[in-house]
Amino acid sequence: MKLVFAASFALLVLSSLDLVDSSAYDKIVSHSRIRAKKQGPNVCALQQVMGTNKKYFSTCRNWYKGSICGKKTMVLYECCPGYMKLDGMLGCPAVAPIDHVYGTLGLVGATTTQRYADISSLRAEIEGRGSFTMFAPSNDAWDLLDASVKAKLEGSPDVELNNALHYHMINKRLVTKDLKNDLTLKSMHNSHGLRINHYSNGVVTVNCARIIHGNQVSTNGVVHIIDRVLTLVEDTIHNVLDKDEDLSSLRTVAEVSGLMDTLKKPGQYTLFAPTNTAFDKIEGDVMERLMSDTTILQALLQYHLLNSVQCSEAIMAGAVYETMEGSTIEIGCDGNSLTVNGIKMVLKKDIVTTNGVIHLIDQVLIPNAAKLVMELVSESTFKDMVSELGLAAAMQPETEYTLLAPLNGAFTEEVMSMDQRLLKIILENHILKLKVSLSELYNGQELETLGGKLLRVFIYRTAVCIENACMVRGSKEGSNGALHLMRSIIKPPESTMFDLLIADGRFKIFLSLMDTAGLIDLLKQTGAYTLFAPTDDAFEVLSEEDMALLTSDPNALRTILLYHFSKGVFINGGLEGGVTNLLKTIQGNNLQLLSVNNSIHVNSIDVPDNDIMASNGVVHVVKTLLYPGDLPVGRQDLYLLLQKLIKYIQIKFVSGFTYHEIPLTFLTRTITKTTTTTRIVETAPEITKVTRVITKTETDPTTVVTRVIESGEPTITKVTRVIEGEPTFTKVTRVLEGEPTITKVTRVVEGEPTITKVTRVVEGEPTITKVTRVVEAEAPLTTVTRVITGESEPTVTRVVVEGEPTITKVTRVVEGDPSLTKVTRVIETHTSSDGELDTDGEIRRIIEEEVSKVKKVLESEVHILQEEEIKRIIEGGGPGLTTVTKVIRPEPQIIEGPDFSRITSFQGNSDLIEAESEKITKIIQEGGPTRLQAKRAPVKQAGIRRRNRLVRRHPKRTQ
Repeated sequence: MKLVFAASFALLVLSSLDLVDSSAYDKIVSHSRIRAKKQGPNVCALQQVMGTNKKYFSTCRNWYKGSICGKKTMVLYECCPGYMKLDGMLGCPAVAPIDHVYGTLGLVGATTTQRYADISSLRAEIEGRGSFTMFAPSNDAWDLLDASVKAKLEGSPDVELNNALHYHMINKRLVTKDLKNDLTLKSMHNSHGLRINHYSNGVVTVNCARIIHGNQVSTNGVVHIIDRVLTLVEDTIHNVLDKDEDLSSLRTVAEVSGLMDTLKKPGQYTLFAPTNTAFDKIEGDVMERLMSDTTILQALLQYHLLNSVQCSEAIMAGAVYETMEGSTIEIGCDGNSLTVNGIKMVLKKDIVTTNGVIHLIDQVLIPNAAKLVMELVSESTFKDMVSELGLAAAMQPETEYTLLAPLNGAFTEEVMSMDQRLLKIILENHILKLKVSLSELYNGQELETLGGKLLRVFIYRTAVCIENACMVRGSKEGSNGALHLMRSIIKPPESTMFDLLIADGRFKIFLSLMDTAGLIDLLKQTGAYTLFAPTDDAFEVLSEEDMALLTSDPNALRTILLYHFSKGVFINGGLEGGVTNLLKTIQGNNLQLLSVNNSIHVNSIDVPDNDIMASNGVVHVVKTLLYPGDLPVGRQDLYLLLQKLIKYIQIKFVSGFTYHEIPLTFLTRTITKTTTTTRIVETAPEITKVTRVITKTETDPTTVVTRVIESGEPTITKVTRVIEGEPTFTKVTRVLEGEPTITKVTRVVEGEPTITKVTRVVEGEPTITKVTRVVEAEAPLTTVTRVITGESEPTVTRVVVEGEPTITKVTRVVEGDPSLTKVTRVIETHTSSDGELDTDGEIRRIIEEEVSKVKKVLESEVHILQEEEIKRIIEGGGPGLTTVTKVIRPEPQIIEGPDFSRITSFQGNSDLIEAESEKITKIIQEGGPTRLQAKRAPVKQAGIRRRNRLVRRHPKRTQ
């Protein structure tokens, strides 16, 4: 019953507190009242630091630890503020009598302040009309005041002492809930400021003096007892650095860094100020490096600054605070001393300024941002190995890099017994070439190492991993890089999953099934996958008939195999411990993963080998085939087969169930693209003379076509080569420019393209060219005769064609001094659908053979060869000559080629060029070759059925 009553009473008190606008101080006092409830009404429990007079209304943390600032405490029970004891009664049942401020000073035991009010003429003021708040120093606080200061005050009671007491007073009533944090109040002494700080642990300070007994209400105000005498504050932090010669080194740092002006601006700062002696402890080269970099100096000074006022009396236990540099420091206490990052270094505390507070320290705090990366590495095996293997030379102060430092436990005996050269290669892959902070890492990112490897980054819910190794807390950033601590040695991948499984040798059956299912490319292609690969042991119970059955249904086989794959790389370190991690497979159902004691269980099956890294994912080894527990089987024979393979679950049988086809959109298809290369060579213009002579003897049916070229270097040569394409239209344009004629031929070919293979080897700039063409074909041959008559313009009179050539091979050899050009072209052509040769097309191909791939612009003068020259060309050829020979067996039909006698010079005549272009376009659109084919008629000869060929004849040009 007593417990119920106590609980109800506590709830009632706490509920009433929520209804009022209470402060942190008020809440701490209320908690103290609850802790002392057994002592009677209105009693508060306080903690007093043993060996001192310091007493606190403490927090729960300090109360249950039984210590403050690391020092043991004892519990005191006193009347809560505003209450008094009565003789013979438990607790503090009486409310203290209310009086004016002067009388209240006597009630709360501040008798020294009351006495000073008497001798300074302040008594009449604080007994009279008004509303005052007085921060009255306790008797102990006056005793702690420097004797010379006290003597000065007492020697001038009407001025100095009166001013000092007025500096402790505000001209209005303010209880603790009105004293907000960072509040500045105007005192009654020339309106000089008083800084109020109200902390979350219930401590309230006035210029860093702690209120030890607050809210003593009087008729004309309120009295708060404080633990020290307030001194007048007029200087900024900037002024203090300027005046104190023991802080000259810090002043220099502030000036060089450009932050000196910040220290004189209004604000709420805490500065841990290193003395000159502290700076003298820094080695000369380190200090020189710090002073040479403004950015580092700014980080150094900002690391000593907090953007809040932290008075020493508010520090009751260690707490972490963010500095203006961005990182954190821990401020604590050890008895009466302050500690920074666990070290006693505060020489003097609570130097109050108008814009904050200063604590003098005997060490310089160097933030990580001002340190070299190697200085961030604590004494460790990794640091020792980097030094011993000569890798420290690559990490100079001016070089940016990132260390991926494995913990000491990662350097096992196996690792340490490796060959030194191999160990050096391993450690090189733990040093990145760039500075990469933790916040800059993202999933799928690739990081280049000093050893030239690319490491992948994987981001998980509770971990950040690089390849197979995950980070631990404690990443740091230095001035020239970053440090990340790794749980294990990083193992960069060396091959794809396919190559890895092949080399391992335990996965022959799995690889065979993947190949049968058409999924083998999944193991080879680039990407990021997780594979649970079953070993051959998983299939040892299957006979050949069973294997045939397993592969008989492609959809079933793919369903089973793809259940072993998941998109994304999931390693053991990335799994959240203690819970089931669901992993969606490519098949569609989920795998259930559990990380236990540095190992993985998948669907309750143990994974003996995990985190085998591949360039396209990670492989985990299983010894059992995996199957979705919620996916039924619809065939009895397959159901019995899977029961033999899979023992860890009970597979469901649903008659008639069929596996759906899984779209293979995740497989990468290779697409061949058309590549076009254009080469343009421009040289100084040269005169080129071209002469063509076509002759035929009566005894020899061979047609000899001779082209004589006397030239220098061509003016413009443009070569276009198209490799592996599937065009539907081919357009070739040839333009010959010369004097007196210009020839422009346009050819459009529709239909299936031919395959052209071109090999060119060009060295130097040939001066002499010899071209030989040999046409090899099956028995039916084609004879072409070209005759040029006339003295000035050539005319082709007839072409004889017979046979059905199938493959034409043309070899062109260009020999020059000092270079050699060799051109090989293989051209495949096809006959028409009725077996006949496409005669007109073949004629055009022969006549315009040079048009297919090369466009040349030649400026020349026509030169008619003399009989001696012709004879010399026919009999022996010679330098500077081109001979083309085509041999075709007879039974000719005569077809006259186009009349070249109408060729007219287009040079300089744009209208004529446009008109002729329109004519050529019209001929092409009307389908000239089609009309020629329509005129063909069959011809019968010696039992051979042929089509008659109609010959178009052109009138001979008159001389």
